[in-house]
Amino acid sequence: MINDLLHASPSLLHFGYFFLLAVLFLFVVLGFVTYVILAERKVLGFIQLRKGPDQVGGSWGLLQTVTDVLKLLLKEDTIPKLADRPLFILAPILAFAPAFMVLAVIPFTEHFQFADISVGLLYYIAISGLTTLAIVTAGWASNNKYALLGAMRGAAQMISYEIPLVMSVVGVILLTGSLNLNDIVLAQEKVWFIVLQPIAFIVFFIAAVAELNRIPFDLPESESELVAGYYVEYSGFRFAFFMLTEYVYMFAMSALITVLFLGGWMPLPFLGFIPGAVWFSLKFSVVVFVLLWMRATFPRVRADQLMEFGWKVLLPVSLANIFLTAILKELFNFL
Repeated sequence: MINDLLHASPSLLHFGYFFLLAVLFLFVVLGFVTYVILAERKVLGFIQLRKGPDQVGGSWGLLQTVTDVLKLLLKEDTIPKLADRPLFILAPILAFAPAFMVLAVIPFTEHFQFADISVGLLYYIAISGLTTLAIVTAGWASNNKYALLGAMRGAAQMISYEIPLVMSVVGVILLTGSLNLNDIVLAQEKVWFIVLQPIAFIVFFIAAVAELNRIPFDLPESESELVAGYYVEYSGFRFAFFMLTEYVYMFAMSALITVLFLGGWMPLPFLGFIPGAVWFSLKFSVVVFVLLWMRATFPRVRADQLMEFGWKVLLPVSLANIFLTAILKELFNFL
């Protein structure tokens, strides 16, 4: 047995190191969630000509979100008497797990990536789609008509906008010839894909906002109509899991947009001395800020407008972009 352990020790050490790194990264993501909520409140306050949180944790309210999280964790965890208990408990876990799993394939720098797989983009799209099941599960298990309506809206919205989301990146795949996210970043060494694929970027960004269930596409929650939608019956740490899922997906989607269209860690040609991690952070921060800015700018759209826009506008435009990209690629190769 000792010999077996000695022979296995390198792999065990590798697994332990990988596990420790994953745990540390989880804390980094949780820190991002904590302070992006504060940043969102501050940005909304600035745009609406008010201060935002400024009491807990000094004049900047740095501990406001921390206290909000503690409050959620300490609140009573209630489960409705007529709810489907096993599914009710499973739904928050089923929502959060894919949100963290997709981060494994994001190349944050040239050397920092958990899993460099050849179909990284396909992996991201496939795993993130599992969250739709969590939304439907939460709405059904709650045994509440508002929760069920929110879940039905969420499923329809996420399925409808996932199609143009996927179609929009086909142009990027055609130009790169790969589904590997590292290859996509390296292909942008000279020109970012936001320049070569502006239509794809616009379609992808709009569809991404809809996938994140953020304003103006927050129909599954709709506080004014469905009193919080599919998670209306959730409280305490289970509710916190759903909120955590939303902001972890914001982290993941902002990182994916940075990788696909903004060159990832690639520097500008005349500023190559700045480390790749700094470049990625700057681009990532701009994307996050735009998502926060949109919340303060746009009103919520109607459900029928949402579905019509997805099927009648974004999908045809994304298909046209695929044909246009293919034609231009063949034309330039011929010339």
